[in-house]
Amino acid sequence: MSSWKSLLLRIGDKCPEYGTSSDFKEHIETCFGALRRELEHSGADILQFLLQCAEQLPHKISLYGTVIGLINLENEEFVKKLVEKTYTNFQDALDSGNFNSIRILMRLMTVMMCSKVLQPGSLVVVFETLLSSAATTVDEEKGNPSWQPCADFYITCILSCLPWGGAELVEQAPEEIERVMVGIEAYLSIRRPTSDTGLSFFEKDDETERSPGDKDFLEDLWDRVQVLSSNGWKVDSVPRPHLSFEAQLVAGKSHEFGPINCPNSPNPPSEPSGIAYDRQKHEAELKYPQRIRRLNIFPPSKIQDLQPIDRFVVEEYLLDVLLFFNGCRKECASFMVGLPVPFRYEYLMAETIFSQLLMLPHPPFKPIYYTLVIIDLCKALPGAFPAVVAGAVRTLFDKIADLDMECRTRLILWFSHHLSNFQFIWPWEEWAYVLDLPKWAPQRVFVQEVLEREVRLSYWDKVKQSIENAPGLEELLPPKGGPNFSFGAEDGEEKTEHVLSGELNNMVKGRAPVREIISWIDENVLPNNGLEVTLGVVVQTLLNIGSKSFTHLIIVLERYGQVFAKVCPDQDKQVMLIAEVSSFWKSNTQMTAIAIDRMMGYRLVSNLAIVRWVFSTENIDQFHISDRPWEILRNAISKTYNRISDLRKEILSLKRNISSAEEAAKESKAELDAAESKLSLVDGEPVVGENPVRLNRLRSHAEKAKEEVVSLRESLEAKEALLARAIDENEELFISLYRNFSNVLMERLDEAFGARTLRELKSAHADIMAVDSEEPSAMELDNENGKSQNSQSNGGKTGNAYNVDEKKQWCITTLGYVKAFSRQYASEIWPHIERLDAEVFTEDTPPLLREAVYSGLRRAIN
Repeated sequence: MSSWKSLLLRIGDKCPEYGTSSDFKEHIETCFGALRRELEHSGADILQFLLQCAEQLPHKISLYGTVIGLINLENEEFVKKLVEKTYTNFQDALDSGNFNSIRILMRLMTVMMCSKVLQPGSLVVVFETLLSSAATTVDEEKGNPSWQPCADFYITCILSCLPWGGAELVEQAPEEIERVMVGIEAYLSIRRPTSDTGLSFFEKDDETERSPGDKDFLEDLWDRVQVLSSNGWKVDSVPRPHLSFEAQLVAGKSHEFGPINCPNSPNPPSEPSGIAYDRQKHEAELKYPQRIRRLNIFPPSKIQDLQPIDRFVVEEYLLDVLLFFNGCRKECASFMVGLPVPFRYEYLMAETIFSQLLMLPHPPFKPIYYTLVIIDLCKALPGAFPAVVAGAVRTLFDKIADLDMECRTRLILWFSHHLSNFQFIWPWEEWAYVLDLPKWAPQRVFVQEVLEREVRLSYWDKVKQSIENAPGLEELLPPKGGPNFSFGAEDGEEKTEHVLSGELNNMVKGRAPVREIISWIDENVLPNNGLEVTLGVVVQTLLNIGSKSFTHLIIVLERYGQVFAKVCPDQDKQVMLIAEVSSFWKSNTQMTAIAIDRMMGYRLVSNLAIVRWVFSTENIDQFHISDRPWEILRNAISKTYNRISDLRKEILSLKRNISSAEEAAKESKAELDAAESKLSLVDGEPVVGENPVRLNRLRSHAEKAKEEVVSLRESLEAKEALLARAIDENEELFISLYRNFSNVLMERLDEAFGARTLRELKSAHADIMAVDSEEPSAMELDNENGKSQNSQSNGGKTGNAYNVDEKKQWCITTLGYVKAFSRQYASEIWPHIERLDAEVFTEDTPPLLREAVYSGLRRAIN
């Protein structure tokens, strides 16, 4: 990489490029000197790379703004082009709804205004255009209030620029910025406060009605900016390097920024409320999601005595680094620990990462990314961060009964993976008391599921060794042992099933063709022994042959899939097949899940058969004490969803290819027509004037181009037919799923509970599991091993009773999963909502089920 590029990239870092200096002024002067020398030869490259750095390293944006200001003194034309390019990029981002680019380019404009590159009036015009669009959107008569997420986003963008340039705007354009602030206040008075229903980390927060003092994210940000304003716009967390060069920068020419246009929101639904409104609101929230939902793990004293705005700025820095270094975990951790702030922020960093990992409905990136970043941060800050992470885990564990089911699943997967990277070391004796809790208590189930996942990531003996300080927890380990084969030689019995299993085993070993095995089943096994014995023999024997490893299993399913399909051609028999698979792998949840998932992939079992099996009695009884049935159900729904998602992508790609092919065919035809028109008359007869060889080649090209278009159109038709079928299957899947939920909940949510809301149902244990955020037991982690000062070495713990009875816990857990599924697959459920309302969510549906579904869909409950 050329030196000017590395200087731009590493500005503000402690790195070899800048020697030992960490002085921003020195960095800026060095970088500016290198760029000035190269501008004449590499102007276009510098412009592109400088903008790229500003957009993708936004925590250094103040430094880049000052560099641009210094270049402006030397080369106004270059900076004018840079401002024009910024304008073009910004308008493109608005048109396409690229919310990250909109936000960061507005921050770049603000720092360019501070460095006298952009006129303050131009920036204010951008603010007023966004403000006007937002106010129109939420207006009941002129706009479309269901698109308020977009309007809120625009206002958030304006407010989030003020820590970077509020002081300069107040100084240089006091009346204009005052007008903007009055406009924002007016906007806040007409918008609807947003609710976190369905997206809260903790169930009890979801249930609590909004009290007058509660504020949503935008109202909270407005309050932070108000405090900033009253403090004279001083922000510790935002570097202001332009002040060191103020005397020079003031001589630069400030450039204008062209007028921008905000795209109109879609037409409002005909009904101001109801399904159409909620569906549009769902689309708007998908396109303009709220960037952070704060997970307050630690007491306020741990987040230092920051100004309110500093918390927001550091969160912005951290989220930007996570965004732009997705895929470069080491760089990500390195930038996260080196933010340009003068205070410590480990607790805030942990809270921010956990809030992203557990964010609902989906984290911005795959959970594995956050896992790797947390591991790298523990290695980068070995004296501080591991204890902070341990504190976060303890606090979340104390509140686990109230944690949303989806968050709980993610926390289990993260924690087990995290421990596997640190030799599975954890003070398990602190949690040994869970053995005294009922088997359905959430804390006990959490420990059991973490240990089960650890065994998957390592092996049984290793995990047993890791809990030697709390040997009683061995009771919560999954059973040790391989497959549960019913016809093993050690049984010492020569029953018919054993003989048949031996025969089938020999046929497979002898590489007998599949049709021969099917004939043997049709002629010798099925007529003489009936379906149950036949199915047991075939499934157990073939799975046993494939039980050595995952690869063996795949080979068996690929090679003998037709045998399974022959024995289990319809849904009833597929349910029996899944039950047999579950019985064979009863000691190994992972292999059960993999086998069923692969069978669905090979179309040996349908998703409807899996749903029916999950809701069989043996599984229903495990809903509150094991993740096993839920994992298999999640896999089935995800596979269906992924199939639809893949088909949509393929169809989109085919449509693009058809457009290109039609354009190519059109050009070929035009070229051929032009050649054919060049005919000359010889002796009164038309003769081709063009070279006949070239003409034939052009005809051939034109024919091929036409065939290509026809072929692509046929492929598109086939894919669209497959998609239509997949969407129909999906509709049946959700109808079946919610019907089953309704049936099992109706049986158990009897009048004895008398609860009409989830809060009423949980009231029995609301006080028991709540943790006072100021209580030191889960927080005081400053001793060396990160163990809480208050925890007792024997694992004893005060207030560790759990007094929710089994039936009530079953309902709480099942309703939690209903909400989680509804939220996770909301985009696929909304198209079928009318039918679900008509057939499932009728007057007879338990109110708690309807509340859980509506909460997951973020749908108004009338």
